[in-house]
Amino acid sequence: MLSEQSAATVRATLPAVGAAIGEITERFYARLFTAHPELLRNLFNRGNQASGTQRQALAASITAFASYLLDHPGQLPNALLSRIAHKHASLGVVPEQYAVVHENLFAAIAEVLGDAATPEVAAAWDEVYQLMANALVAAEKQLYEERGGPGLRKWEVVERIEETADVTTFRLRPADGGPVAGFRAGQYVSVRVPLPDGARQIRQYSLSEAPGGAERQFSVKRVHGGPSPDGEVSNHLHAHVRAGDVLELSEPYGDLVVDAGPDTPLLFASAGIGVTPVIAMLADLANTDHRAPVTVIHGDRSPADHALRTEHERYAEKLPDASVHFFYEQDAGPGHRTGLVDLSDIAVRPGTRAYLCGPLPFMRTVRAGLIEKGVAPADIHYEVFGPDLWSAAQGR
Repeated sequence: MLSEQSAATVRATLPAVGAAIGEITERFYARLFTAHPELLRNLFNRGNQASGTQRQALAASITAFASYLLDHPGQLPNALLSRIAHKHASLGVVPEQYAVVHENLFAAIAEVLGDAATPEVAAAWDEVYQLMANALVAAEKQLYEERGGPGLRKWEVVERIEETADVTTFRLRPADGGPVAGFRAGQYVSVRVPLPDGARQIRQYSLSEAPGGAERQFSVKRVHGGPSPDGEVSNHLHAHVRAGDVLELSEPYGDLVVDAGPDTPLLFASAGIGVTPVIAMLADLANTDHRAPVTVIHGDRSPADHALRTEHERYAEKLPDASVHFFYEQDAGPGHRTGLVDLSDIAVRPGTRAYLCGPLPFMRTVRAGLIEKGVAPADIHYEVFGPDLWSAAQGR
């Protein structure tokens, strides 16, 4: 709980900190990577750093967390902290790194705010940070205990499947021949690869198969630059990784999993590569004889760009009460719709629990449409590919 004195100080200074948070996070990362260059090479996503999205995400997390503490005295945003803890645990974040972040973040705050960063202001914002850090450390500790601690394991690629021009599926088995732990449909693994400059970059990819097998499968979309840099890891995997190669994978993490009773109507809406966790969830439902109604919605540029389309259709067909709606911007063909995803004439049953995965604008649009159709906001769940978890949760 944030103390009364700190709460009053944070409330009074939140507008000023919020206005300066972009500069604060920019200076923070500059300081951090100067003191610890190995973090940029081996932990932080260099593409997100170059594009600025990681700085924006940190800025959003600080101000959103502080606002939540002020608006909900005595409470923490546990659902969102859980999501971040899963991400951190998949990366192998350890408690000592929070102290490193604290040192460099508060030095950046002092630089930017200058005389306004009085001891009282610094103490109040330090309390905010410690509440957030302690909650995350505790959650990550529990996740590590459940999975035997942080760390990566070597896996051998046994098959490579070209799904589309830009999506490739990799199937792997443990290089040590040991057992494969279970996971929940919708979870992801971290994958670390060595790059030509010696960096060892790490990314998260959703497992795109049902739980229960002796192998792991994930599907990777090659990220083309445009305004941002090309995806280092996705392009490396596409260009260089073949059957027989070895990759380092984390245990599965992620909290976007189906958590509903057998009679609860479900809705899955995805766009682009956001289909991957949905495939795993539909496969799991089909394998466990799920009987309740299921609505499947997907949007893509064209059928040729729709990764895992055959599996998408096949698992939906196995469900006894499923409706499928595929939207394509071009070449839709018979039985499908042309244009962007539109919920206006799609029936959504009362009590539906929805799971969304895709670009943030897509998820915001679908969320708004579902709420208009009577779905409770608490029953709409997300998976976000990228660092901006807080902005997604705030509907920004």
